[in-house]
Order: sequence, then structure tokens, then C-alpha cells
Amino acid sequence: MSKLSMALLASAFILPLAVSNARADDLVENGSSLKANLKRIAIQYNQNSVTNRNEDSEYPGTFTSDEQELFSGVFDGNLEYQNDVAVWLNSLFMEYGKSKSTENGTTTKSENADKILLTTDYTHKMWELEQGIVGPFVNLGYQTEFTTFKGDDGKKYRTKILRGKTGLKLYEGKFFKELYVAAVEEADFTYGDTNMKTAGEVGYVFEYELREGVKFVSNGYWRQFFVYDKYRNTDFKYEAETNNRLDVAIIGGLSFAPFVNYKLAKTRGASKYRSNTTVGVSLGYETDYKFW
Repeated sequence: MSKLSMALLASAFILPLAVSNARADDLVENGSSLKANLKRIAIQYNQNSVTNRNEDSEYPGTFTSDEQELFSGVFDGNLEYQNDVAVWLNSLFMEYGKSKSTENGTTTKSENADKILLTTDYTHKMWELEQGIVGPFVNLGYQTEFTTFKGDDGKKYRTKILRGKTGLKLYEGKFFKELYVAAVEEADFTYGDTNMKTAGEVGYVFEYELREGVKFVSNGYWRQFFVYDKYRNTDFKYEAETNNRLDVAIIGGLSFAPFVNYKLAKTRGASKYRSNTTVGVSLGYETDYKFW
């Protein structure tokens, strides 16, 4: 493991402890709060399309799905602790969609979504601006999936990635709920041994209320890899994702939402990038519960 790898991953543990007692003099004291946010639990009807699907074989998981219609499910929630100097989020995101079709006696199984992401994220409030709070952050996440995929060697594997990030973030702005730039270090255990990767990343969470009861929500990231510990055909050179939906409130926390999701990636063993576009509608629910 490189020195940069060790530093980035260690910072995800050390920085919250080091600055938890620090003071931001230019912030107004507002006490502390702890709440659980069910950001979204939804059932989605999807139509999925993958570009360049027959050009290269060096793509894992959801970038190999067929153009099919299916249902999928999403869960997105977190536990948020906040005081006058810090925000600490512990989040769980799960998404899964799979279809099966039989034609001329041949059964084809496809996935357009398969992801489990568990993260802990600490943001230190350094500056309070009119458009939100700005400060350094650290993030440690573990990404895996519900089902396995077949590798080039014919064996079955499951995504297993430990990912550390550190950088600068705008938090709880008027429109940008998150806007960040970060250095990223990945420890990829998918194929059994450890493969370390270094990358840069920018990401965002954007919300805009068009009118009462109608809200546009978008989130996404771009991750560019620079350094690899080993060579694998399926290692990403870059990957990006943007998820966009129009939430229309029905009653309480229940909402109806048309959406368009787009994923883009290029692997080291492929000559062309591959993208995955998903369009559909969802029925979702969100709420929060404040403990104090």
C-alpha cells in the first residue's frame, strides 16, 4: 500500500477525532442535533439502455445489461449528527434491479442496478457563507453488491471496495446541498487480492423547488483515476454518474417522480467508453425523525 493510500484512508478515521473539539469562531452556536433521515425509499419502473455493449467485454456489472423494461428498488437513508462546528453522517444506500427474459429457449438475466454503499462522512464547519457552510471533509465508504458477476476467467466475483476521500465541501447551500472536490484512494478486494487505486473526484447534490409540491433533485459525481497498484482489464480509467428526478408530492412524504439516470465509464482494457441510461417513474417516500 502506498504512503498516499495509507494517509487518505487513515484520515477518514483520525480527522473526526482530531477536530471534534475544535472551534469555528465565526459560526453562531446553535446546539447539537441528532436525527434519522429516510431520504428515499422507492419502487421504480425502468427502461434501460447500454451503449457500445457489443464492442468490448471488459466491463463489470450493470454496464453489461440488456435493453429491457423492469422494476427496481431504492433505499437511501442516513443518521445525522450536527453541532455548531461539525456534521457527521452515517449513510446506507441500496439499489437493485434485475430482469429475466427467455427467447428461443435461451434465458437471459440482466442487471441495470446492483449497489450497496455504506459510508461515514465528517465535515468540519470552517466558514459560514450566505450560500451554505464550507469546510474540509473526510469520507470512508464500503461498496459491494447483492449478486455476483462473471469475470473474464469465467469465475464469479462480487464487488468489494473500501474507498477513502478527503477534500473540501460546500454543505447545505440554498440549491447545492453538497458540492465537493476530493482526493480518493480505493482498496479494491473484488478479485481476492488488494488493488490500490488513486483518483480525483468532484460531486454534487442539487435541489430546486419549482413550485410548492414540485421539486427537481439531482446528484452525481465524476471520478478520474491516476495511479494503480496492479493492472486489470476491468479497472475504470474514469467513471461518472448523474441521477435526476422531478419529485411531485402526493400526500405526506409520498411522492411520484419521473427520472433519468445516466452512468458513464471506460475501463483500462476497453477501446471505447460504455454508458448506461435508465429512464422511468418511481413511487417514493421520505421522512425524518429528530431525536433531539
